[in-house]
Amino acid sequence: MKAFIMEEIGETGFIDKDKPEPGPTDAILRPTKGLVCTSDVHTVHGAIGEREALTLGHEIVGVVEEIGSDVDSFESGDRVAVGAITPDWGSDAAQDDHPSQSNGALGGWKFANVKDGTFAEYVHVNEADANMAHIPDGVTDEEAAYTTDMMSTGFMGAEHADIPIGGTVVVFAQGPVGLMATKGAALQGAGQILAVESVPKRQELAERYGATAIVDFEEHDPVERIHELTDDRGVDAAIEALGSSATLEQCVAATKPGGTISNVGYHGEGEYVNIPREAWGVGMAEKDIVTGLCPGGRLRLRRLLRLLEEDVVDPTPMTTHEFAFDEIDEAFRLMETKEDGIIKPLIDFE
Repeated sequence: MKAFIMEEIGETGFIDKDKPEPGPTDAILRPTKGLVCTSDVHTVHGAIGEREALTLGHEIVGVVEEIGSDVDSFESGDRVAVGAITPDWGSDAAQDDHPSQSNGALGGWKFANVKDGTFAEYVHVNEADANMAHIPDGVTDEEAAYTTDMMSTGFMGAEHADIPIGGTVVVFAQGPVGLMATKGAALQGAGQILAVESVPKRQELAERYGATAIVDFEEHDPVERIHELTDDRGVDAAIEALGSSATLEQCVAATKPGGTISNVGYHGEGEYVNIPREAWGVGMAEKDIVTGLCPGGRLRLRRLLRLLEEDVVDPTPMTTHEFAFDEIDEAFRLMETKEDGIIKPLIDFE
């Protein structure tokens, strides 16, 4: 089969690989649609170190090609979504309600990390009954692809932020995860949703997904502006959706004492992130900093697919570009440079 790989740090390309085979609880999928993530770009540039001939990607939907002997819920030909995070559900971490951390920190993240990813003609899925979900008839493959990571991760940012009904929240960066965090905050009942973003198209989408005001960091100091918009109280919650030490510092500074900073950004560079000492109340302002990795699993996927089926969320306006599978290198290039107004590129495998 054809697979798109990281040849070495900084280099990508196509190679032929053997088609994977399922174990008793596993499945093999034939992808139909996929999405390229900025974290894929981080991987190519060495964020998780050297990986030899690693197949990239973690956001796909597809058709079941083959199942293991012990798989009960799926059969060949089923149209399914598979989570970007595919935990080992019997692990100690899963038993302790942290499945994304199974078998070590970030251990539920298998695709394009500890095993081949999803940008191939066939994809191996571990624990298929637990890590896949059927796509309802009324939901398109493009829509469903967003449940695998962007919706799950962005909504997690809002869920972890502990936003009170009618409360105030700021979301730093309106990329795909930030946009879904903005929508998640609206679904959580936030009364004031501030979106920090300078790109007009992303500002427009932020308002579409529920932002009540835009904070353009090219025009204002974002922390000062946030305090102005909250009558100098600060926000109840801040969501970091970029993966930058600078924006994490701004989240801490923008959040009121007793508030919550929810980090969903991928901090792929630098040895440390910084916390502003005084804005943190020298460590005693009762500001909680919570983190999370994209929740996986059948139940999570089903709930997200229900939001699509009932027209509660439409993620497809984030699709700005479409590419055939053999053009995926151009999608990676644009996701790195952020040229041509790209937000999310859709990959067509068929």
